Amino acid sequence: MPYLSRLTSLALAIAVVIGAPLAQAAEVKAAPATTPAAANTAKAPLPLDELRTFAEVMDRVKAAYVEPVDDKTLLENAIKGMLSNLDPHSAYLGPEDFQELQESTSGEFGGLGIEVGVEDGFVKVVSPIDDTPASKAGIEAGDLIVKINGAPTQGQTMQEAVDKMRGKIGEKITLTLVRDGGNPFDVTLARATIQVKSVKAQMLENGYGYIRITQFQVKTGDEVGKALAKFRKDNGKKMSGLILDLRNNPGGVLQSAVEVADHFLTKGLIVYTKGRIANSELRFSADPADASEGVPLVVLINGGSASASEIVAGALQDQKRGILMGTDSFGKGSVQTVLPLNNDRALKITTALYYTPNGRSIQAQGINPDIVVRRAKVTNEADGEAYKEADLLGHLGNGNGGADKPTVKGGAAKARPQDDDFQLSQALSLLKGLSITRGN
Repeated sequence: MPYLSRLTSLALAIAVVIGAPLAQAAEVKAAPATTPAAANTAKAPLPLDELRTFAEVMDRVKAAYVEPVDDKTLLENAIKGMLSNLDPHSAYLGPEDFQELQESTSGEFGGLGIEVGVEDGFVKVVSPIDDTPASKAGIEAGDLIVKINGAPTQGQTMQEAVDKMRGKIGEKITLTLVRDGGNPFDVTLARATIQVKSVKAQMLENGYGYIRITQFQVKTGDEVGKALAKFRKDNGKKMSGLILDLRNNPGGVLQSAVEVADHFLTKGLIVYTKGRIANSELRFSADPADASEGVPLVVLINGGSASASEIVAGALQDQKRGILMGTDSFGKGSVQTVLPLNNDRALKITTALYYTPNGRSIQAQGINPDIVVRRAKVTNEADGEAYKEADLLGHLGNGNGGADKPTVKGGAAKARPQDDDFQLSQALSLLKGLSITRGN
């Protein structure tokens, strides 16, 4: 899909397929249902002429193709062709693809616990995940992975390297690393079950929280609830503002998107879906509980925000619960149902379109932010020599009391996420303005 080119710069955990095509859909796992339309289709006569043509083509290929092709390969390719020509999100999932989808939505996989990227043709460690084989073995951010089990990684895609590093739990794997331009050295690790959190939360400043959702996994709703509870506990009072970052979030599990939106809403519709089969007609409404305590909210979106991300953004926008900031979202307004087959394979097929509370379908259009803020580079200028009144010898004191405030010279301030993220800094500034005007 067009927006997946960003994956080369995105840090991925080993064996995580965040952002891969299998994880883009708002997934609803359901068994097929029988409806009148489906029943009528089932009773329709078989297209005998087309089936004869199919059999003839298969027979001609087997007889005349330059190399022998077995029946299984031909039939599986035919099934893939059948699904691929429906829409970009319907697909036939082989055993490996089906397993990847399950791992992606569950957030658990067998791997080493390394977030990686690609730099100058090499696989680079972005960060080891805490309490995983990688962190325990002393692997550090910035290490280059030059070999995996003796095979060079230069020229490989990040996904190819990820596929080699994941595998059976308990199985050992040897990585050859280069650190700070030094000599290569080997590290042998045993794969383990890795749990990846899809939610990252922190305080940006006193009273202002930040929640980033990288993908909607099965546990994402619970993770957001825990983050909000921790904010309440650590802050000691109601927060002044919160930023929900959905940028470059490709989607995921529909139910998790509903749960996240529900944390910020106390009533009304969140999303509804329309399709041909009975169990594709779904409606989700908010319950009265408000985990966010009505805190002023800014939601960041961009062209990489798709599917489940757009469900959350659309619900909060329609319900006037938050201000959307950033750029237009991706525009994927369809729901895929995963239908397992009896041979470790599955069909991922589009079964419905979803609609925001106001009845908007964002399919192929996207969601427009309330305030457009495009990406920009933030450059901090060094402070020049400056003096204040309190620096002058013999200055008068403040008649109303209070200590003098002379110029403070110190070292460089600790880097904060908003310092080099223009969109995030703008969202924080907006929240501060709202806090001032509301008298908080």
